[in-house]
Amino acid sequence: MRELTDPGELTARCQGDALCVWAAQGLDGRSRAWASDDRRAVVVAGVNLLARERAVVWGAPDAAVPLLRRVVAEVGPAYRPLGERALIEAVVQEIPGLTSVGGFGWMDRHDAPGDGLPAGGEAAWLPAGEAEEVQRFVDMSFPDSYAKPGVPGVERWAGVRDSAGRLTAVGAHAWCAPTVGFLSGVAVHPAARRRGLGRQVGGFLIAGALKTHGTAALMVDDWNQAAIRLYEGMGLRYRPLGAVVVRK
Repeated sequence: MRELTDPGELTARCQGDALCVWAAQGLDGRSRAWASDDRRAVVVAGVNLLARERAVVWGAPDAAVPLLRRVVAEVGPAYRPLGERALIEAVVQEIPGLTSVGGFGWMDRHDAPGDGLPAGGEAAWLPAGEAEEVQRFVDMSFPDSYAKPGVPGVERWAGVRDSAGRLTAVGAHAWCAPTVGFLSGVAVHPAARRRGLGRQVGGFLIAGALKTHGTAALMVDDWNQAAIRLYEGMGLRYRPLGAVVVRK
């Protein structure tokens, strides 16, 4: 295997796969990446991606599995393999001691802001001084969110307020790579759901990610079909992912 140190070479080796590029975080010290000798597989080991060490796997299974074995031997077992679901199923079959977990997917969009995104709306960036209010809102509306104020990698929050100035929806740019803006922590107050507020704040974050990074991306649970439909309506494409943990 060969370690990759240039982000452009990494992008070329994984054929521009946004998940790999996102996990690499620009190869700025938060992650490392390797390619198989035959250039048919890539593994990116990233620190603090959604609050966890993750090893994103890409490529043909017969090249990716032995590459992943070698990478894990180098970086340690704390890195949880993640990748396209069919590839992760092959990893589980070939590497003993692993169990599939999850049931989620990756969604992304690469074109310029425009079609499918809400026009106008009330979403806006929230000042850093409102972090405690955002924390209370996330704890109440989306307590399982990886993104919370003060968590390393969570960059800035957007929100929607009602006529009384109360937060009704929030979301964040978090763990963004230079060319992939990542959305996380999108939440709507339980009493304000089904009013299009998730679309407002989500559209605002997507437009910002496209403008700043060129690609907007997020992860979503398979069971959350409402969210998948919402983001598909804003031009993001869904693909199923898998992850594994070491059996105890």
